[in-house]
Amino acid sequence: MGDVLRYAASKESVPECVDGFANFYFVTDSPGKARAQLEKGINPMARIAVGDDVRRPAVMIRSSPWKAGSEQTPWHDVFDIDNGHVRYFGDHKPEIAKPVGTTPGNAALLEVFDGHQAPTADGRAAAAPLLLFRSVSKNGKVKGHVQFCGVALIERAERVVQWGGQDRTTFTNYVFDLVVIDLTAEDDAVDWDWITARRDSDRTDAEVLERAPEAWREWVKHGHTVLPRLRRRVARSQVVKVRDQRPEIGGLMEADLQAVYKRFDHDKHAFEVLAAVVAAKVMRASGHSYAEGWLTRRSGDGGADFVGRLDLGSGLAGTKLVVLGQAKCIKPESLVSAEQIARVVARLRRGWIGVYVTTGSYSEPAQLEMVEDQYPVVLINGQDLIKELYEIAGKDHGGDLMRCVDDLLSSRSLEVLNRRPEEILFD
Repeated sequence: MGDVLRYAASKESVPECVDGFANFYFVTDSPGKARAQLEKGINPMARIAVGDDVRRPAVMIRSSPWKAGSEQTPWHDVFDIDNGHVRYFGDHKPEIAKPVGTTPGNAALLEVFDGHQAPTADGRAAAAPLLLFRSVSKNGKVKGHVQFCGVALIERAERVVQWGGQDRTTFTNYVFDLVVIDLTAEDDAVDWDWITARRDSDRTDAEVLERAPEAWREWVKHGHTVLPRLRRRVARSQVVKVRDQRPEIGGLMEADLQAVYKRFDHDKHAFEVLAAVVAAKVMRASGHSYAEGWLTRRSGDGGADFVGRLDLGSGLAGTKLVVLGQAKCIKPESLVSAEQIARVVARLRRGWIGVYVTTGSYSEPAQLEMVEDQYPVVLINGQDLIKELYEIAGKDHGGDLMRCVDDLLSSRSLEVLNRRPEEILFD
């Protein structure tokens, strides 16, 4: 996904590259079959007979942003690939006298939509995938290059009234909401052999399904109920699964994490000091200067347990950022929710950042919300907390991490002050 292909006028499958870009016709070549093309916005491959049934191998979609708003193309397609959504307008136009659903492109997509709404796995296995492309400008040219934008299926189809044509009159068209599926399991790539197999009348739907992307197979098996988790979400790649945030069961790290939790479960103040020390270490690991500030009062902290300052650069080329920290000593098997992180976020002002330190883990929805909304919050889970403590204590902590933690706390102290966080900028 994201690769730009050369869509040359010669339409030859060789050479492999043209003008420094992968040759579209080479990439989409199915030996012995008609070439795949993107001459129109909606390009359905010819249906083939499979036993007593028929199968359409795929429908290739091309959007041309440079045409949007013109008399030729009065609508604006929406390609939100990062969030797995495309809103694509059909091929009806003001000057076309045919009924809105009978133009070649609309008719093909409505046929595909029926397949995507099939109530059975067998019906969905025969349904045609949509292969999405977007025209892009390269070397000053608006034509001749396309970008691959993924595999999609139709979630919704509706009629809309639009303005268009030389007379700027209204006309009816179809608009299709597409779900772009997640291709993480395939490293954001599609094996063209899947499409080639779908073009082979000797292969059953079940056989060709074996070559399909994992998310497509999941959709065929379970239907639309699984679309929310199969939809492409770039933010998901930055989410750490809960199991990966927790130490190996039965290992030394798990035992140490449990020990830390038990030690501070009834001494929240001491845990806030520990969290502030660990946060300072994490902040300094980026190579910047970090100044520890103070602890906030226990009541009415408003989502902040400690305050620090991150110094970036120096002199006129430098700036200072307020750091608000939240410390939560909870059971290691517990999860921090989005609502809990939101308490810290609510306190942040422009140019401030947050840091959340816990002995538990962060739920995946909480992480996803934080990434998508671009919250400037550093998350330190229980496993990472122990790793940082190992480094502070030294590689050889003699199997007694808690002794090292107690020594650390006895040598460090942070005042509990009733100061506004921004005051640290002037310390």
